[in-house]
Amino acid sequence: MNRIAISSALLLTLAGCASTSDLEATRRQLDQVNQQATTRIAAVESKLSNEKLLEMVSQVDNLKAEVAKLRGDIEVLNYNLQTTQKRQNDLYNDLDGRLGRLEGTGKHDASQPAAAAQQQAAAGDSQASPDYDKALNLLRARDFPNAVNALSLFIQQNPQAPQAAEAAYWLGVAHTALRQYDAAIDIHRRFVEQYPNNHFAPDALRNIGNCQRDLGQVDQAKNTYRRLIKLYPKSDAALKAKQALARM
Repeated sequence: MNRIAISSALLLTLAGCASTSDLEATRRQLDQVNQQATTRIAAVESKLSNEKLLEMVSQVDNLKAEVAKLRGDIEVLNYNLQTTQKRQNDLYNDLDGRLGRLEGTGKHDASQPAAAAQQQAAAGDSQASPDYDKALNLLRARDFPNAVNALSLFIQQNPQAPQAAEAAYWLGVAHTALRQYDAAIDIHRRFVEQYPNNHFAPDALRNIGNCQRDLGQVDQAKNTYRRLIKLYPKSDAALKAKQALARM
């Protein structure tokens, strides 16, 4: 009996030892797995963090590029707006000056040929037409759409009137003010062909060049300015054409 009791005790002791060893081994394995898992998780988190950082940097760079492009577009728009406003103001100033000369409130251009000056005086002395005066008043008020209608109607109803030629010129000016450049070019081109000695012929040629310039037809505009300078070298329009050429 004593022997049996001792043997049982030894077996229990050995079993206990085996279980403790297995537990320690299992714990070590768990620790290794936990360490590996922690390392892998840290690596994944680092990678994700780097990818997010790179993505954010890329987004910031894209935003900077878009902002730079927008600034460039704004600068171009501002330049175009300033240029358009300046040209519109120049057109209005020319319009006021020419209307003043037509009414006889301004002095004749000393650079105009004598024949042109006489023609201008004759036009001022001719009997005024209420319809023509109405059209000019619309121009003075810068009511260009109605001025176009009034001038077109006057020319249609009074093709032989003394003011018909100048009405055609003013019609081209009104179309220019409305930025209807193709129509203005066509009208002023026919005006110059039909009335080459009219005192407004140099201005009509200059207006053709300006319209071509605003349409982006730079070479055609240069040719028109050169033609103006050649045909009417002493005119004020020729001087302005030279200045325009120098800026192109």
